[in-house]
Amino acid sequence: MNTPSQFPPLMATEPKRNWSMFLDFDSFFAHVEKQSDPALHNLPVAVCPTPTPYSGVIACCYQSKAAGVKRGMKRAEAEALCPDIVFRHARHDVYIRKHHTIIEVIERHVPVEKAWSVDEMSIDLKRMRISDAVALVKAIKADLAEALGPLVTASFGIAQTGLLAKIAAEANKPDGLVVFHPREMPDRLHGIELKDIPGVARGMLVRLRRAGVTTTEGLLNLQPKQVRRIWGSVEGERLWRALHGEHTERPATKRSMFGHSRVLARSWRNPKKAGECLRILTTHAARRLRADDFFATRLTVSVKTGKGMRLAMDREFPAVRDDFSLHRIVAETFDGIVRKSRESDFMHVSIMLHGVIKEDEIVGDLFTGPRDLPRTDKAVHVMDALNQKYEKSVLKLGAPDDLPGGYDGVKIAFGRIPAKADMFAAGSGGMG
Repeated sequence: MNTPSQFPPLMATEPKRNWSMFLDFDSFFAHVEKQSDPALHNLPVAVCPTPTPYSGVIACCYQSKAAGVKRGMKRAEAEALCPDIVFRHARHDVYIRKHHTIIEVIERHVPVEKAWSVDEMSIDLKRMRISDAVALVKAIKADLAEALGPLVTASFGIAQTGLLAKIAAEANKPDGLVVFHPREMPDRLHGIELKDIPGVARGMLVRLRRAGVTTTEGLLNLQPKQVRRIWGSVEGERLWRALHGEHTERPATKRSMFGHSRVLARSWRNPKKAGECLRILTTHAARRLRADDFFATRLTVSVKTGKGMRLAMDREFPAVRDDFSLHRIVAETFDGIVRKSRESDFMHVSIMLHGVIKEDEIVGDLFTGPRDLPRTDKAVHVMDALNQKYEKSVLKLGAPDDLPGGYDGVKIAFGRIPAKADMFAAGSGGMG
């Protein structure tokens, strides 16, 4: 953990300002695994999505990174670079629980404005002296170390806007704190590469190069209208203004789909087991759909075969959200894929519920109103309530088979934080 001398120098008479704070945990999955097992404390660790030798690295600790291991690397490549590396299978339920512990710890001090992912959060500090903001970071770091252990660290950034705070949090990893003070801006950004600015994707780098912009300083020296023209939308101007310390309002986004996917173990690559996996994934997607009070009117089942072919089939139907209906529709759709393709080897399956609407958007027929929901809808809400009460799947539909890998619950995805209720494994711990 940082010592006080490592924190940024402060002015003796600092006025109060509006500040944004961003915290980004350092190789979160890998360091949670290291912290949870004393035997791993001094070893390089990498986390993989499945416990097979063909899996890839989705997270690695700083000890592994020092040996050249990177996210996205195949296990064999990682072992060649770092022979003593230890691989751990991703435990999404553990990481989700740690996330909720983190939120509880931070909110003892200050409200969390938004959790962007399981290990990234932003905080609006409002009017505060920077010395008080730095003291707040020290207190939060101390409490996080006590709650999570000293190996699970976070890097903090403080600046005038959320975007600048995020860039600052990346500037001194691991376990760092960087303040971008207005008197130092925008010069502090000049050494940062364009690719390291959130919102500047690979395709945008090509557009910027075509416009003669190859450095962050060059981007900052443009006019707002020029940036908007390069981006082809107002998003470019929003980014430019945020980099210059201006607060910009973003329109609220509307939820459009709920989905889950799974790479199948070799023993589950036949049509029967692949269909069972889809049923389990549909249960999770439907639970999230109901938790956000939506109904689905369309779904897509897609698969990747052992030959590398991608196959998909869409279905449209009256608005539903209960497991009984969705399981039936998904099973019929997957059976249609199997019959038409005549394939029997499936490497990957996914389910996507879309065409989502609220209850008051449902159009009833001449005999039923939009609020005359079927008994099946009420039944699954009772199941959800019981599962949430006991924090496990005490009730579910279908056979109690577990998916290989030990955890078939909700996976962590950027931009969506699973609630505690999402962690219940639909394939385990329940009554068939």
